[in-house]
Amino acid sequence: MHKLFGNSLLILTGTLALTQLTVAAESGLIAPGAEVIEVRSGLGFIEGPVSDAAGNLYFSDIENNRLHKLAPTGDMSSFHEPSNRANGLTLDLDGGLLICEQEAGRLVKMDGNGIITVVADSYQGNPFNSPNDAWVHPNGSIYMTDPRYQYPVGSLPQEGEYVYHISADHQEVTAIITDVPKPNGVVGTEDGKTLYIASTELRKVFRYDIDSNGLVSNRIEFADQGSDGMTLDEHGNVYLTWVGGVSIRNPAGEQIEFIETEQMPANVGFGGRDGRTLFMTSRTSLYSLQMSVEASR
Repeated sequence: MHKLFGNSLLILTGTLALTQLTVAAESGLIAPGAEVIEVRSGLGFIEGPVSDAAGNLYFSDIENNRLHKLAPTGDMSSFHEPSNRANGLTLDLDGGLLICEQEAGRLVKMDGNGIITVVADSYQGNPFNSPNDAWVHPNGSIYMTDPRYQYPVGSLPQEGEYVYHISADHQEVTAIITDVPKPNGVVGTEDGKTLYIASTELRKVFRYDIDSNGLVSNRIEFADQGSDGMTLDEHGNVYLTWVGGVSIRNPAGEQIEFIETEQMPANVGFGGRDGRTLFMTSRTSLYSLQMSVEASR
């Protein structure tokens, strides 16, 4: 069970929007008659949607330098600012919130009382470039992408833009992928055997095998398109953010559905009371769509 943020300071923010887009649900993944709903608008560049077991959605608001929480009731609040221009978010195995702090060049963890501890802040003695996204392996180790976009300002402290593996005890950081320019979204399968990495520069998504030591091998091109953030559903389908919406591909890489959004989405994640709502953070608006499937566990 996950627990998060019982004692955090809440500051009301955001505006309710009701824009809807009709979606064709030919794949059976989308709930019958479901429409894309613009849940909130007027935000900064929003990213990192992740939900706890109670259905609370957490996401980052990069330009406004804060994190938001959307309750299943629809109430939204800001619970952490400044956020060091936080980007990707994910849950650790104990339910703590892992936060990619771009401006501080570190990955941190917030517990249920809002207390933050540093998970990793350097590689070979130098700070990270700008932690972007993270995924937690079933064994507790963490995979993190570290490109550089807008934050922080200045030269790169690392020799390249790498994908890192952080050991479960957070004591060892290893650069495991060094030949994918601008690695961005990262997600893995629930059995811990497969890793997906999106390259913004190459506009491709790659798939890797994960070995028992956490290293990766056997790279193949999974999708000839880019993606920012990514997620998986319970059937192993991969949800990729792309121009015009979200491309859903089966484990073989074939597109089986496309969800249109008014703004280009930056990231996707499941949530809601039953875990079957797909949330899409799309520039200045948060969208949702009721699904017939839930997230991969």
